[in-house]
Amino acid sequence: MAENLLRTENLQAGYGKKQVVFDLNIRIDKAEIVAIFGHNGSGKSTSMKTLLGVLPPLGGSIFYEDKDNTKASSRQNVRNGMALIPSERFVFQDLTVTDNLLLGGANDQNADRRAKRMELVYEMFPILKERSAQLAGTMSGGQQRMVSLGIALMSNPKLLILDEPSLGLAPSVVEQIFSVVRKLMQDTGLSVLLLEQNVGAALKVSDRGYVMRSGRVVLEENAEQMRARDSYWDFF
Repeated sequence: MAENLLRTENLQAGYGKKQVVFDLNIRIDKAEIVAIFGHNGSGKSTSMKTLLGVLPPLGGSIFYEDKDNTKASSRQNVRNGMALIPSERFVFQDLTVTDNLLLGGANDQNADRRAKRMELVYEMFPILKERSAQLAGTMSGGQQRMVSLGIALMSNPKLLILDEPSLGLAPSVVEQIFSVVRKLMQDTGLSVLLLEQNVGAALKVSDRGYVMRSGRVVLEENAEQMRARDSYWDFF
């Protein structure tokens, strides 16, 4: 039986007195890619911010590595192995690719480990090695997304959260990024949470999926079951 890395029990989330997410029960196993689908306003981003500790839960519980993590701060969660790649092109625009990656690994004082992780990033994305001295802000959107992923990987995460990774990117770039994510899961045991609207692309790499609507999970299936459906629109 798979071992949970993160799970929630009846999680309630929102902003102040405004509740947005209701009774969220999800799990992410170790070495698993899980997708959460839903339109804007479905509660995906609010759920993510609460799991990361950016927003305090309004109720319910979060468990991470079999420990109650409900009150953990975002700083604690990052130190304990969570990493986020936001939907916007998050890079340090005035720094080179190399310097962006070094900042991603700044919490690790071991230079050898940082160097090995940087080589892994360059192996996954050879274009970044070719342009290691280029300012990140001058790169294309897809290349900046690769830098963002590299920054996250430099922290050696246990759980990688990707918020709308396909947003605004060409299908070929999306396929490359998702392929890298799948390979990392297989090679390193990384767990991944994808927040996506692009159902077809995400299901090519995911193991399971949830569909959210109006702050609630309305469907949970494995990826094979989801791929067998003729349409998803009834759930959105």
